[in-house]
Amino acid sequence: MNKEIAKIGIITASDRASAGIYEDLSGKAIIDTLNSYLKSSWEPVYRCIADDQKTIEDTMKDLVDNEKCCLVVTTGGTGPAARDVTPEATEAVCDRMMPGFGELMRAESLKFVPTAILSRQTAGLRGSSLIVNLPGKPKSIKECLDAVFPAIPYCIDLMEGPYLEVNEEVIKAFRPKK
Repeated sequence: MNKEIAKIGIITASDRASAGIYEDLSGKAIIDTLNSYLKSSWEPVYRCIADDQKTIEDTMKDLVDNEKCCLVVTTGGTGPAARDVTPEATEAVCDRMMPGFGELMRAESLKFVPTAILSRQTAGLRGSSLIVNLPGKPKSIKECLDAVFPAIPYCIDLMEGPYLEVNEEVIKAFRPKK
């Protein structure tokens, strides 16, 4: 069990938020949600960037390769609009994809809105890090994280990353019994 402080990257891909036209509520929603989930110490490494594939790719690479984040959570850029390229950036930088994350998030979101089928969020592995794409709305971020987060600590364990201890009163992580 690796007890180091976990570094978790948070990327908001938004032309308008990165330009200061409006406040980035989505990145804050990810940080607030993770603060409620995690009992173990963790450090957010936050970036608010433009919806540009190269910028998104470079930021993901930096957070994994240089900042050594065990988990990178993105928000924004998962819809059908021309500037929505976060899934493409994720696929470009990952060694292996984890399609179950996107499947579960869409299934969960469909309970709330019929337009969830328009969302293209996905997840993948780069080195020993997990990258997860979330939708852009704070309410949807919480719903999707509630669905997939129970598997994330064990995924990080399997990649020999830091041990993520959860607040079991808020969310339960699945780890097989030894």
